[in-house]
Amino acid sequence: MNTGKLTKPFRDLGLMHLLDRAKFAYQKWRNGARNTRFAQANPGVRFPPDYMLFEAFQLDYQKYFEGGERTAKWIIDLFEKHAPMLDWGCGPARVLRHFPKRLGSSTLHGTDYNPKTIAWCRENIEGVTFSINQLTPPTEYPNALFDFVYGISIFTHLSEANHLQWFDELMRISQKGALLLLTTHGDVFKEKLTGAEQRDFEQNKLVVRGQVVEGHRVFAAFHPPAYVRQLFESQAEILEHIPGARKNWGLEQDVWIIRKR
Repeated sequence: MNTGKLTKPFRDLGLMHLLDRAKFAYQKWRNGARNTRFAQANPGVRFPPDYMLFEAFQLDYQKYFEGGERTAKWIIDLFEKHAPMLDWGCGPARVLRHFPKRLGSSTLHGTDYNPKTIAWCRENIEGVTFSINQLTPPTEYPNALFDFVYGISIFTHLSEANHLQWFDELMRISQKGALLLLTTHGDVFKEKLTGAEQRDFEQNKLVVRGQVVEGHRVFAAFHPPAYVRQLFESQAEILEHIPGARKNWGLEQDVWIIRKR
């Protein structure tokens, strides 16, 4: 389905946030009973407020918890020897909440630009130090603090200017030789683009859908691999690029594993 064509009229009229609220209401109605059952079956799990969860992921308690746990295990299997660790754009800790019990005494940090989300994380997630950043850098962290940084679907909601500024910031707070795992909307997402967007993408230009609040789920960026390579190779070595693929649940983001020079 070409969502670019479907949503363009709403974006042009400034109605994307209204459309997104309607989508939230639909998910709340559709998943309400299932979410209640999952919460009752897992009384020890604290869930974020519904809209906070929807804005960061989707309004599905089971996918939030079990999917986040699977992603956490995948990351830990790749980088379990590396600490301190930062979840850049942690949201309501979908992934990060699973790290303390697996990594023990490792120094874990999470940062996000949404103060309500960070307030919830501080109150409900143990074993992690949380901080608030702004939409643009810098963070509060000192130079060369982190040995491992990951950001899942963060560049996908930023303007081009913030791509450049945030990558510089990630390099600043990472140690020399630090590893970073970052995800982007790669080639597999071209089917969602309009004709004009596809032409820009094929010319290796970053495609940005704005006219909404930057950083929000409806602000979207799409990343030609050549664009990403040029951005990352300015200060880091690309160790691995795993192109996204079509899955039975939808489209998979590209994964980039890089090492700071």
